[in-house]
Amino acid sequence: MAVKHTSKIEFTIGLDENKVPEELHWNADDGNIKNAEAKAMLISVWDNNKKDTLKVDLWTKDMPVDEMKQFFHQTLVSMASTFETSTQDEKMAATMRDFCDYFAEKLELKKE
Repeated sequence: MAVKHTSKIEFTIGLDENKVPEELHWNADDGNIKNAEAKAMLISVWDNNKKDTLKVDLWTKDMPVDEMKQFFHQTLVSMASTFETSTQDEKMAATMRDFCDYFAEKLELKKE
């Protein structure tokens, strides 16, 4: 299958003197996202040759802890959906969602 189109997603990280992120911005050509601000990002890339996951986890030093907890919860929920879509394993996806509910409950993220 020949590549007919390429797309670029780009991250720019502003660091302080100790190389701690102060600013995160990103661009996505196909999403019409230009220099959008972010406070955290988790990127996982599958290295097919090594059969291993490479990852970059960054957050700005002013990322509030309560927002980081919410970010993690939303990421876990999204991962459960992606897992189900990519593997068709409904049972494990449901188990993952159960954990997400537990996670939210323990961190008191669910609004009554």
